[in-house]
Amino acid sequence: MNQKFNVTGMTCSACSARVEKGVRKLAGVQMVNVNLLTNSMTVDYNESITDTDAILQAVADAGYQASLFVRGAAVPQAKTAKGSNPMEEELKEMKLRLIVSFIFWIPLMYLAMHHMLKEWIGLPVPGFIKAAFHGPENGISFAFTQLLLLLPIVYINRKFFLVGFKTLVKGAPNMDSLIAIGSTAAIAYGIFAIYRIGYGMGYGDTHTVEHYLMDLYFESAGTILALITLGKFLESRSKGKTSEAIRKLMDLAPKTAFVIRNGKEVEIPVEEVVVDDLLLVRPGQSIPVDGIIVEGSSSVDQSAITGESIPVEKQIGDQVIAATINKTGFFKFKAQKVGNDTTLAKIIELVEEASSSKAPIAKLADKISGIFVPVVICIAVIAAVTWVLLGYSFEFALSIGIAVLVISCPCALGLATPVAIMVGTGKGAANGILIKSAEALETAHTVSTVVLDKTGTITEGEPRVTDIVTANGISEGQLLELAASMEKPSEHPLADAIVKEADKKEISLREVGDFEAISGRGILATLDGQEYIAGNLAFMQEKGIDVSVLKEASEAFAEDAKTPLFFADRHKLLGVIAVADVLKPSSREAIQLFQNMGIDVVMLTGDNRRTAEAIRRQLGIDTVIAEVLPQDKEREVRKLQESGKKVAMIGDGINDAPALVRADVGIAIGAGTDIAIESADVVLMKSDLLDAVTAIQLSKATIRNVKENLFWAFFYNVIGIPLAAGVFYSLLGWKLNPMFGAAAMSLSSVCVVSNALRLKFFQPKLSKQHT
Repeated sequence: MNQKFNVTGMTCSACSARVEKGVRKLAGVQMVNVNLLTNSMTVDYNESITDTDAILQAVADAGYQASLFVRGAAVPQAKTAKGSNPMEEELKEMKLRLIVSFIFWIPLMYLAMHHMLKEWIGLPVPGFIKAAFHGPENGISFAFTQLLLLLPIVYINRKFFLVGFKTLVKGAPNMDSLIAIGSTAAIAYGIFAIYRIGYGMGYGDTHTVEHYLMDLYFESAGTILALITLGKFLESRSKGKTSEAIRKLMDLAPKTAFVIRNGKEVEIPVEEVVVDDLLLVRPGQSIPVDGIIVEGSSSVDQSAITGESIPVEKQIGDQVIAATINKTGFFKFKAQKVGNDTTLAKIIELVEEASSSKAPIAKLADKISGIFVPVVICIAVIAAVTWVLLGYSFEFALSIGIAVLVISCPCALGLATPVAIMVGTGKGAANGILIKSAEALETAHTVSTVVLDKTGTITEGEPRVTDIVTANGISEGQLLELAASMEKPSEHPLADAIVKEADKKEISLREVGDFEAISGRGILATLDGQEYIAGNLAFMQEKGIDVSVLKEASEAFAEDAKTPLFFADRHKLLGVIAVADVLKPSSREAIQLFQNMGIDVVMLTGDNRRTAEAIRRQLGIDTVIAEVLPQDKEREVRKLQESGKKVAMIGDGINDAPALVRADVGIAIGAGTDIAIESADVVLMKSDLLDAVTAIQLSKATIRNVKENLFWAFFYNVIGIPLAAGVFYSLLGWKLNPMFGAAAMSLSSVCVVSNALRLKFFQPKLSKQHT
């Protein structure tokens, strides 16, 4: 069973690593995935061996709290008991902590540093400050007032200490432990200094008083807590922005629906709509659930779901999707998918799952995060002891130890991958590209070969009339009227194309008398008492019809992958209508863009080699493999993989399912309302091959962003920790003040999240007409 949980109390990647380790130890647990960004955990486990209670207890034993993730009736959405978004609650709490911290930190800093501020910027010192706090005689009031200003900062940020020491005692220290140890050391030393100042004043030892007045660390403790709280606030606000895509999708869903119950129109909450309900939608309203139109027609704006910019015309029998907007007409439709089964709910579920999953690139960061905090604590202790042994003062060594603790940042490591993955998958969803997992997003950037199914991927997937050529004095309109009238009773797909063309041109059809279909040849039909013949070249020759006048044209059609259909009466040829599965307008550009990215393009088709070669010439495709049966497509993909290629398979998700599963990245194109295609890694809502190009480009941009984040996180810690430990002090005289260390730590996390948010501005590199 696969179950999602909310996890609270995690502050850095060391926390998520601890939770993951604790749950993975349980018997029956097959997979655990903890996401620090979304404060969630996904567990795959055997129900016969373990249960949710055991998993919840394992999280509690690790020092954190967990609860079952509950999806709403209409759309999946995690809520707290109060009914508000957990991320909003976190931001609200951080804002309060930040305001209170700064209210007391600013006067604390002024009191501690006012004499330096006067020297640096000429800031005047009020007389009462001089009278109450200057000189050794005011030592106790100077030190004790700083302690009093520090206490509210400590109290409002007590979570650092509660969580930090709790995890330390459990043997799994995290980032809070570093802050708690560093701040506590500074506060403890400051209190010790107050006693020393009191001792010096009592015994008239002015030198001792002045010495300890210069070494109060209350302002350092206050700065560490205040600046890290500022960093956490900015981080929380940025993290909130990463999930905007999901929130926007959730907001699309209408809250109520107009349903016909007992012959009357009633407005009910959308959660109460059931399958087979009859619903009404007026112009301008959002469609509440998925269904099929049974009365009326309209144009529907589906841009929020499929990315299509132009409204789609809908008639009786057409599908409508929840959260799309009815533009013009009034219609009634029957509910088919409601609640968590709607297209919108499935999209949100896919985006959430992708955001919660881990890319392989994140594994290295996770391994480092698991041992990061204990290693940093050891470095801090070793550094402090080393400086004492080298003959430096205890105050100097303490400053070094605190600086090491507060500058190291496991947060940046933990956030490097998930923030970029979440923004990337959200950006994909906004463009009608649903990426099912972080692994698929990462793998897509390494693709070297794209395998395309022809029908429905490169082509429209249904035959259309492309050319009409007449002979022996008949007009195009007359030929099309005759052809459509003859083909109307036929069940052949090519016949359907001709009838649709006549409908499009509003041509009235004649009644057919006798009708006979000859398999593999054509048809014989009687119209107004006269017999006509329709079919292929062999059928015409069999019936003794001279086709020489149009033979050259018919051969040209065949060369261009079109099927020529001949029409004649008993004595002479009347014309040829060419029918083909036409290319999608964007196919040529998409294939060109793949090639420009250095990706080989291979087309698989069940068509004959002649037709396949014609399409290859038209589109400039590198390789064509023709006459492939649906069940053999998987074998062709495997052959490419065995030759060392990273393969993306793009197909319609029906006949192509085995090949989609076999490929390194399976991309289902034109999923429409059926988005939960199990076999695909990426689902394209539109039948546009350019979206597959966008998906590859988005993958490259996201993984590039992840690498930038990881580089910054590693680089920051590799440079910052030795600097704080005083490695450069003997050579260059560089010593890091703990206050600057805290500022740098806060900045590092904010930098990582801000860099990931740049992905929100991602634009696919397509031709100008598509951008």
